[in-house]
Amino acid sequence: MSAQSILQSSGSRWLLLTLLPRFGLKVRGRILAHTDSLTDILEMNVATLKAMGLTDDAVAAVVAWQVGHTEHPVLRQALAIQAACEDHGIVLVGLGEDAYPEALRHIHNAPLLLYGRGDIGLLQRDQLGVVGSRNATRAGLDHARQFSAELGRRGLVITSGLALGIDGAAHAGTLDAGFSTIAVVGCGLDRLYPAQHRKLAQRIIDQGLIVSEYAPGTEPRAAHFPQRNRIISGLSRGVLVVEASLRSGSLITARTALEQGREVFAIPGSVHSPVARGCHQLIKQGARLVETADDILEELGTWWSMNNDSGAVMAGPSVPDTSGLDSREIAVFEALGYDPLSTDALSLATGLPADQLMQSLLLLELEGLVNAAPGGYLRVA
Repeated sequence: MSAQSILQSSGSRWLLLTLLPRFGLKVRGRILAHTDSLTDILEMNVATLKAMGLTDDAVAAVVAWQVGHTEHPVLRQALAIQAACEDHGIVLVGLGEDAYPEALRHIHNAPLLLYGRGDIGLLQRDQLGVVGSRNATRAGLDHARQFSAELGRRGLVITSGLALGIDGAAHAGTLDAGFSTIAVVGCGLDRLYPAQHRKLAQRIIDQGLIVSEYAPGTEPRAAHFPQRNRIISGLSRGVLVVEASLRSGSLITARTALEQGREVFAIPGSVHSPVARGCHQLIKQGARLVETADDILEELGTWWSMNNDSGAVMAGPSVPDTSGLDSREIAVFEALGYDPLSTDALSLATGLPADQLMQSLLLLELEGLVNAAPGGYLRVA
């Protein structure tokens, strides 16, 4: 296939638009006031292109595309991106194509082009964004896994950002339960970040989808991640914040979700935990307080019950299994709450000497019932 014919494909047309100089929202708005699709400019003459507000450089790139002048710098760049996409199994989905998700199409500053690795069809599925702290607690990670697995079972695709902490736990929990997940990243799909999640990223490609608005070769940069967040919320019917500090990127995602008309959900935590404060602030501002997956499904309506192929009933809160514990360990477990309690306070509450108390706490940790935390120990079940 010739270079010129490659550039004539639908995805390539949208790719060319992403490379045009100064092709911002104001220019796009002016074009759409006169035509149905942004790609229509590729058929316009020079005078019309200039009347639409395109710069001389952008007009020259469009004319080069029209005459097949593949040596033009913009067209050379487009061909290089196309070649990289072929090498890495990346699919291009343009804003005006049927494969482009309808929910995302209508947000402010919708990406002109999505790059995807994996099952592109997942973009058409109904999604819930799950986000939270990179410095999550053990309890927060467990919540992310459990909620994501259960919501995946009920037919939702879990969408997150592949970051460390809550994002990774949400993806892994969904995959481990046998369901699909979408990761939205702030870099090229051949530069996946963070390095610690390379194996997880490959699992997502195999069982789900990774998408980006950035071309192959684009390195992760701090400025890309707030842009990435608008896509997570834009793809989703709602966003669940599991843990977040008061100065968290997750709160940016939640704010963007509200601006896009999405539902926002938050899991409360300990008043002493800094990673719970962002969730508490969201709840004060009107986010739905979430204790079980049912809370999310009820808020979003009956759609999920109609799309629940398994026909299963949502489980209520799990009751911790203490059948394998002796009386001393049960006494320690029952003395604990969901806020950290110091060993001195536990010793007073249970009457146990320090050595027996620490032995019981170790056994309870091994059973997955308690966790050490700043200030002492707390229940996780």
